[in-house]
Amino acid sequence: MNKGCIVVGMSGGVDSSVTALLLKRQGYEVIGLFMKNWEDDDDSEYCSSRQDLIDAVAVADTIGIPIEAVNFAKEYKDRVFSYFLREYEAGRTPNPDILCNSEIKFKAFLDHAIRLGAEKIATGHYARVREQDGLFQLLKAEDDSKDQSYFLHRLNQQQLSKSMFPLGDIPKSKVREIAREHQLSNHAKKDSTGICFIGERPFREFLNRYLPTSPGEMVLPDGRVVGQHMGLSFYTIGQRQGLGIGGSRETTGEPWFVAGKDMHRNRLIVVQGHDHPLLLNSQLDALDMHWISGRPPDTSRSYAAKTRYRQQDAACRLAPGGDNRAHFDFDEAQWAVTPGQSVVAYDGAICLGGGIIK
Repeated sequence: MNKGCIVVGMSGGVDSSVTALLLKRQGYEVIGLFMKNWEDDDDSEYCSSRQDLIDAVAVADTIGIPIEAVNFAKEYKDRVFSYFLREYEAGRTPNPDILCNSEIKFKAFLDHAIRLGAEKIATGHYARVREQDGLFQLLKAEDDSKDQSYFLHRLNQQQLSKSMFPLGDIPKSKVREIAREHQLSNHAKKDSTGICFIGERPFREFLNRYLPTSPGEMVLPDGRVVGQHMGLSFYTIGQRQGLGIGGSRETTGEPWFVAGKDMHRNRLIVVQGHDHPLLLNSQLDALDMHWISGRPPDTSRSYAAKTRYRQQDAACRLAPGGDNRAHFDFDEAQWAVTPGQSVVAYDGAICLGGGIIK
């Protein structure tokens, strides 16, 4: 029995391929959709979209589903990439994958899928959706090591109501096993780890094509100059690699880290030692807060939050404010809290939403 039409975002990777396979086996009418979001240098060694499309088409053929390619490069440039550049220019470190999900994969793609007659869309994200008392909740994946709810925290009720994440209950090892059993040609394909449109190219070199270099001094917190930087846009808080500071009699021999930016004087503030006090913050303010339920949570109790993707949940208290702001107070100091990155709040397995670190 046909359960209805689901359009699956197929990237050419194993996760989205197994998503399409599982839904087809469950009796849905499945249509594959390959999204092309970037075309500035599609002939370069770093942009793999041509090979990814070939892989997606081969898998669709094996599963026995139709697939079409759709170009969202203009939407991507307007809604995601322009924001990405503005943030870097302002000295902050944005997370374009989060905006790509809310603006492209669950907006432009969702709209296109509805026009194709789909009841819902599905992706290979590791997360879960649950409806409770008329509200849709975003939950962490069962496989905590692969959970991607952090990247999906800006989805709203309407988007979640139309979304399926079939891999949310399955460990990654099992996903590859399913792909191998069903002879999907990409069962051993390496997972992509680059930023959604950049791929795995040298990041500084990429950014340099769009933003001017503006060299300046690297200084200690007391103002002593210890080196030169290429431009504040090219560094992020907590960065250790690529600072190029040699040893001197004034240094402790411990590794160097970026601890701050003085935008007015074009100075990069660096410190030595992973646990330097300037790298630790027990509170932060967030802007542009988005609550998945549509309203802030009860502030009389404690929650947890992450200030970066690969991080354990940290116990905290929340104080939502006006203008979509919120204050986060952590039980323990957090390392390298980075302006422009996202802070995402949780109540156990439930992702509550999040905002941009001020």
